[in-house]
Amino acid sequence: MAFLKIDNVSICGIAACVPKNIERNSESPLFADEKERQNLIESTGIEEKRVAPEGCCSSDLCFSAADKLIADLQWSKDEIDALVFVSQTPDYILPATACVLQNRLGLKKDCLAFDISLGCSGWVYGMSVISSLLSNGGIKKALLLCGDLTTRQNCYRDKTSYPLFGDAGTATALQYEEGADGFRIHLATDGAGADTIIIPDGGYRNPTTEESLKFEDLGDGKIMTRLHSRLDGMSVFSFAISKAPKSVKGLCEHFGIDMNEIDCFPFHQANMFLNETVRKKLKIDAEKMPYCMKEFGNTSCASLPLTLVVTRREELQSKPMKVLGCAFGVGLSWGSIYFKTEKIVVPELIEI
Repeated sequence: MAFLKIDNVSICGIAACVPKNIERNSESPLFADEKERQNLIESTGIEEKRVAPEGCCSSDLCFSAADKLIADLQWSKDEIDALVFVSQTPDYILPATACVLQNRLGLKKDCLAFDISLGCSGWVYGMSVISSLLSNGGIKKALLLCGDLTTRQNCYRDKTSYPLFGDAGTATALQYEEGADGFRIHLATDGAGADTIIIPDGGYRNPTTEESLKFEDLGDGKIMTRLHSRLDGMSVFSFAISKAPKSVKGLCEHFGIDMNEIDCFPFHQANMFLNETVRKKLKIDAEKMPYCMKEFGNTSCASLPLTLVVTRREELQSKPMKVLGCAFGVGLSWGSIYFKTEKIVVPELIEI
């Protein structure tokens, strides 16, 4: 198993940004009647989500989060040595969106910047990469930006997926700090399940054609084109309830972490039934596992930091905390991360 022990790095702050526009599942035209709407809300726990307006990208949400966080931290932009952008909804095929964000944020040119293409597990993977860059002291301060426009990936005619996904962008600020406990991380991948969550066309394997734009009825309310995300719900459920608990238990056993001492377990916000199944398997107290899916849905790689901002802002700012997060999804890819915080900066949720 891929276990990482990364020392001498600490989190300084976390910020999140969402669009102002709200879509409520209780008002969705996708369902035949009120009973069908309520069944979806009760089973998934998702009542509404945020939807970015035309012309707004995941980079815009991440930019707003990062700009506010930098200001609240009172960091000089010339101090920031690295920017990593995690997303599967980049601005362009090329250049990397991280390069665009480096310029928009006014960061120095001696700043490394690159993209990571990952979805649900993206924040955990991104934290492993950016903290590794910081750990030897060559880089002092860095930004991890994670965000996705999942409402653009899912077809508005697909009643099985579209109601579940929302848009969000986040920023996490880290710095080199000699002696800091840093992070304990577990990462894993199963590419045999790549087609479990996939957009079949639009890349270089299957370029966009006229056929890509045609709507297909796949049954059970799944209507979409080949440029929209296709999700095998039962396979994803089986994968998540199996791999997530093993990842968390493996991390704790490998590094001698006592789960009873953890203050907060922010997990990927998939849906309530799935997440509660994982929570009960791990015997985690309900009050220690926060949820924000009711208001924001599944926000892909933004879900862990968004959950912390929305549900644990006051605690993170006012006292030390021990946090253990777990994320799982598209790839198939999953991982867990353990870290401590010490009164970090967490701006109020930003809406644009």
